[in-house]
Amino acid sequence: MRLDGKKVIALVDEEFEDLELWYPIYRVREEGAEVHLAGAEKGKTYIGKYGVPAKTDYAFDELNSSDYDGILVPGGWAPDKLRRYPKVLEWVREMHEAKKPIGQICHAGWVLVSARILEGVTVTSTPGIRDDMENAGAIWKDEAVVVDGHIISARRPPDLPPYGVAFCDALAER
Repeated sequence: MRLDGKKVIALVDEEFEDLELWYPIYRVREEGAEVHLAGAEKGKTYIGKYGVPAKTDYAFDELNSSDYDGILVPGGWAPDKLRRYPKVLEWVREMHEAKKPIGQICHAGWVLVSARILEGVTVTSTPGIRDDMENAGAIWKDEAVVVDGHIISARRPPDLPPYGVAFCDALAER
C-alpha cells in the first residue's frame, strides 16, 4: 500500500459535511495511511449536517503538525468554526510552509483564507465562497479538483472521487 507509514490529521467540528469528511478519510486509509480525527475536545462525538457522527481521537492542543504528513479539512459549516481555533490555523500554516498536502473541499477554503496562505494559489471551492477565496489572493477556477503544488482543492461531494485520488497522489509523492 503506497501510503503505509503516512499520518494524516482530519479536522472536525459540528455540522461538517458528512461525505466530505468520511470519503477522504476512507480513501486515504484504503491506501494504508493512518488518519486521526482532531477536534476541540478529545473523545467528543461531533455530528455532521446529515447526522453522521465523528468521534475525535485527539484534541487540537494534543497534536503537532510536524508528526503528520498531511491534513484534510472537510466542508459543511464546520470550517466556519474551525477557522476560529488558533491551533488549526497554526497547523495549516506549518503544513503550508513544509509543503505537506493540504486537502480542502467546499467551504473548507475558509480555513485556508483565515490561515492567510492563499496569495497567488490556484484553487477551487464551492462557488458560494469564491469571493472569499479571491479576496484572499487566490486564483479561483470552477473545476472538480485543482492541485497547486501541495494544496488540493475540490468543489463539492460529486468531486470526491478525483479529489481523493489527487490527495492520495500528493501524499504518496511526499
